[in-house]
Amino acid sequence: MVEQNQAECLMNRLRHDTWIGCLSMVAAALVFLIATKKMLMREEPFYSWYYCFAWWSYIVSIESFLLCRHSSLSLIGSRERFILQFPMSVTVWLIFEVLNFRLNNWEYLEIVVHRAWRWLGYGISFATVLPGIFATQRLLDHLGVASRISCPPLSTPERLYLPFLAAGSLMLLFPVVWPRFFFPFVWLAFIFLLEPINHRFRGVSLLRDLQNGSPRQMVLLLIAGSVCGFLWEIWNYWAGSKWCYTIPFFGFLKIFEMPLLGFLGFPPFAVECYAMASSLYLLRDRMEKNLCGSRLTMAWVALGVMAVSFHLLVFWGIDHFTVVSFRM
Repeated sequence: MVEQNQAECLMNRLRHDTWIGCLSMVAAALVFLIATKKMLMREEPFYSWYYCFAWWSYIVSIESFLLCRHSSLSLIGSRERFILQFPMSVTVWLIFEVLNFRLNNWEYLEIVVHRAWRWLGYGISFATVLPGIFATQRLLDHLGVASRISCPPLSTPERLYLPFLAAGSLMLLFPVVWPRFFFPFVWLAFIFLLEPINHRFRGVSLLRDLQNGSPRQMVLLLIAGSVCGFLWEIWNYWAGSKWCYTIPFFGFLKIFEMPLLGFLGFPPFAVECYAMASSLYLLRDRMEKNLCGSRLTMAWVALGVMAVSFHLLVFWGIDHFTVVSFRM
């Protein structure tokens, strides 16, 4: 009787997930189609906010598809991880916005003039970066892409710690000191800086994958970065509020707003985001392991205050250093 009840509960759960997933996919598709039509007609808010409508439709569609397929890869069933991605995504991307104050590799055009709506738009847009990359990666994983790929196991990855840390430090230092020549290094720096930390403290680590002879996650991330890079550029190109690039030396042969060679930066950027997110999850796990009760609550409050302060300060910086034109 108990086993029968458990089986019925499981079947009900599967049917519920299927219905929720299908309805969410249909809703996301309708939002995308309506937003695209209205954007082409230059109707607000779809014209200025098209990037947000397109990306959130894409993310919800993938998560809903995985839920329909009853895939364990869907994050909808893990609300904490799903929701935590959004503020993490804003924080991760704003680190690159800070670097861009020095690099001056991109500018924002025709941004909403009212500050409250503008800053809300920053948050909603930047919150799509990690969910977009990782949803694409999980979709590729579910579809079995590169499922048989393997490599010789990496022996003693600990010997790479110091070379990686040194390389990552130089890849951050050189673009800051000589941005005109070394700006591409920022799309690699955090891989080398954070992978030794993730591996050393037993977080999710690509070094550990290579140690086990499994490069698949890295391959999926590289492909996901390429897919997302194409989508970033095509949806940005048609939006009313958008960015453009001011890249030295390589600003020729543009596809949409991106110079052709610039597309080479998207695959390593996805790997970099994975390393940065892994470090943030590692920090969360170690806090929850080593702190409890009021100390844990105080730590979360302190982190929240620092994160919000960082977000608002960088939003102010974007307004003053990166935005070059506004729209009413």
